[in-house]
Amino acid sequence: MKKVIYLMMLIFLMSACTDKFEEANKNPYEITDESLEQDFNHVGAYFPSLLDGLFGYQIDENLVQDCFVRQMATPTPFVGGINNTTYYIRWNTYWNQIYDNVMSPAKQVIQKADDGGYEVFSAWAKLIRVFGMSRLTLYHGPLIYSNFGTNESTIYYDSEEDLYNQWFDELDAILAVFKANADYTGLKKFDASYSGDMSAWIKVINSLRLRLAIRISNVAPALAKAEGEKAINDAGGLISTVDDNMYVSLYGHPMRLVTICFGWGDTRMDAGMESFLVGLKDPRIAKMFAPATDETLYPDHPDYPYKGIRSGALLVAKDDRLSYSTINESFKTTTNRRFFTSAEVWFDLAEASLRGWSGAGDAKTNYETGVRMSFSDWGAGNVDAYLADNTSTPIDYDDPKASGSINDFISRSTVTVAWNDADGNELKLEKIITQKWIDSFTNCIEAWADHRRTGYPKLPYNYKNDSNSDWGIIAADDFLRRMPFVNAERTGNPAGVADATSKLSNGKDEIGTRLWFDTGGPNF
Repeated sequence: MKKVIYLMMLIFLMSACTDKFEEANKNPYEITDESLEQDFNHVGAYFPSLLDGLFGYQIDENLVQDCFVRQMATPTPFVGGINNTTYYIRWNTYWNQIYDNVMSPAKQVIQKADDGGYEVFSAWAKLIRVFGMSRLTLYHGPLIYSNFGTNESTIYYDSEEDLYNQWFDELDAILAVFKANADYTGLKKFDASYSGDMSAWIKVINSLRLRLAIRISNVAPALAKAEGEKAINDAGGLISTVDDNMYVSLYGHPMRLVTICFGWGDTRMDAGMESFLVGLKDPRIAKMFAPATDETLYPDHPDYPYKGIRSGALLVAKDDRLSYSTINESFKTTTNRRFFTSAEVWFDLAEASLRGWSGAGDAKTNYETGVRMSFSDWGAGNVDAYLADNTSTPIDYDDPKASGSINDFISRSTVTVAWNDADGNELKLEKIITQKWIDSFTNCIEAWADHRRTGYPKLPYNYKNDSNSDWGIIAADDFLRRMPFVNAERTGNPAGVADATSKLSNGKDEIGTRLWFDTGGPNF
């Protein structure tokens, strides 16, 4: 009998001990789905890489837009000196950068956020998606957007006109979500730009709408005006001070331009920047670039010890021009990258003023405020004297490492800084876009768009032009207008590419084809 009682007690104790076995043996350090959702990590963890994915690297950014818009140039004669910078396409990878690092993960986070009812995270991902694709369209034109993620054998591209209409509609919806959640704090942990400040992101949304409106102002003036005025007059405001600027964190990594410049020695100041910054006696030059290390390179302007390389130059050996100006050493310690500045917004407002958009204000005031914001952001002084200068103009360029007139150019621009209300709109626009171009250093993709749509600044043409029938021919007095569709799409989605090509202005997938916003006509 005692044995029976003992056995029953043992069974009871074992049952009691194992009743909460899973709870007692749970790893206190284990990350569960429930804990991820409590901290928003299951949706928020995507955002640092989404934002970082907006930027390219050497072959998809530095050797493309940086060189095309004459801010940086390479001393290296890549592929025998015949490459993107001389208008023969060797590298074409920004497509992969945006689709792999922005579009694909954004699709996942939007689905997760929508399934879980996290509408602010969904709207935030959609905003970054518009940022990424509105940059990529500046490379190619038509894109796969509304059909992205389908399993069809042929995936069709959206025309540029359809893309902009979709983006404006999406910005309406995104803005509505952010305004309806003005006190929401869920983004803070993942937002290195604004620490989750919803009012700051509302300014970004409005500023993006203004940017896109200005971009299409020549090709679709009525739509541009309507969308621009919507942005200007929204109660949420625009990015208007340096404190409002949108910077994207480097998340502990070095700035990519630092690696390309100092680590690899593959980029230097462009001769276009030397021409404008030295000629206009621009104090920002010392914040952007370092003096050349060879004092014999600048006999024509010894007070400004900077030297640039002409993009599209005839190059023989990399070592020939490594002594030319690097970017400023301060970039080695920067922790973020400019993405959207108040200066850009004020320059957009100045252009909107010229175009008669309601609420834009006075063109001169906007222009001068833009210059002041840029000086403040770059930490430069003497802005009053700079704004009053009505005589200094961009200088001609001589390449001391080349014989005779090789790589040299006479400046196409005679623009000055000081505003003159008596000037015509074209000259006023040239001043605005020239200053906007200078401010855009290290994030020049919008300057590349401005240059194609307006013709300003009046930058030097390529010295060496290797364009041919393979990718399209660029005239000696013209610039590359777009990047062709990528080879993976040409082989894997040929019908889609053929349809996209038919949506281009001249029906040709070539580097000389003008994009939708780049009309080639007058600006006014």
